[in-house]
Amino acid sequence: MPDDLKLNKPWLVAVWPGMGHVAISAGYYLMAKLGMHLLAEFSARELFDVEHVEVKGGLIRTGRLPRSRLFVWMDPQQRHDIIVFIGEAQPPSGKYAFCRRLIEYARELGVERVFTFAAMATQMHPEHDSRVFGAAAEMGLRGACLLGEMPHIFAQLPFPKASLAVLKVFTMIADIEIDTAELSEQAQAMEEKLGEILAEVERAMEQQMPTEEEDSLGFELPEAEGLSPEDERLIERLFEQARRDRSKAYELKRELDRLDVFDGYEDRFLDLFKKPD
Repeated sequence: MPDDLKLNKPWLVAVWPGMGHVAISAGYYLMAKLGMHLLAEFSARELFDVEHVEVKGGLIRTGRLPRSRLFVWMDPQQRHDIIVFIGEAQPPSGKYAFCRRLIEYARELGVERVFTFAAMATQMHPEHDSRVFGAAAEMGLRGACLLGEMPHIFAQLPFPKASLAVLKVFTMIADIEIDTAELSEQAQAMEEKLGEILAEVERAMEQQMPTEEEDSLGFELPEAEGLSPEDERLIERLFEQARRDRSKAYELKRELDRLDVFDGYEDRFLDLFKKPD
C-alpha cells in the first residue's frame, strides 16, 4: 500500500471465480461502478502450482501464476472506504492459509469489516428471485459471507441474478448506491435463455430421445468461436470508453464474457483501474 494513502475505516470485499460466476461478477461490477483504482497486489505465489506452460517463439516458458489484486474506493462521505480483493483463482491447496494471510493483511490496512461473496446452489427455478444467505466471519473481525442463490442444474453457467441479489444486500449494508441497470438487464436476458433451455430439456424428456452427444442436461452448449474483425473492433472501442469512464468497464467485461475471451484480456482489463501517475 502506498505510504501516503490513508484509509478511513475500510471494509474489505473478497471474491474469487466460482460457481455461476456469482462472486467474481459481483466484485467486478462493484469495482467498475464505484470507479475504484488499484491499491496493491497480494502475493501468495507459493500456494499455487504451475499447471501449464506457454510456447512463444519456439521457446517453452513457465505459465503465469494466478494474480490477486486489491482495489480501493475512497468514500466521499468519509463513512468507510471499500477495498475489493479479486483473485484470479483459488489455490488448489492451502485455501485456509491463503485466507488467514489475506485477513492478516486486511488488519494491517485497518479493515474493520470483511465480506466475501459466493454462490449457493438450490432447487430454485431460474424465474424465481435469488435469495441471499449469510455465514459469519471469524478471527475477530466483523463480517459475513453473502451467498447468492442459483439453480443447481445450471451451476456451470453464469447466473447474474444471484450476483445482483448479493450486491443489493451488500450496498444496503454498506449504505452506498450503485447503478445496477446493466446487471439487471444481464440477469433478465440470462433468465430468458435458461427458460428456453429448460423448455428444450422438458421436450426432450417427454420425447425420451437422449443421445450420447448431449450433456447431462440434455442439450449441447455452444462452443466459443474465434474473434471476428467486428468483435475485435468492438472490444477496442469498449476499452477506450472504459479508459475514459471506468463506470463503463462492466459493459466491456460483459462483452468479453459473451465472447468467451475474458481470460485473455483480464490483465488489460484490470489495468484500467490503476491509479493515474
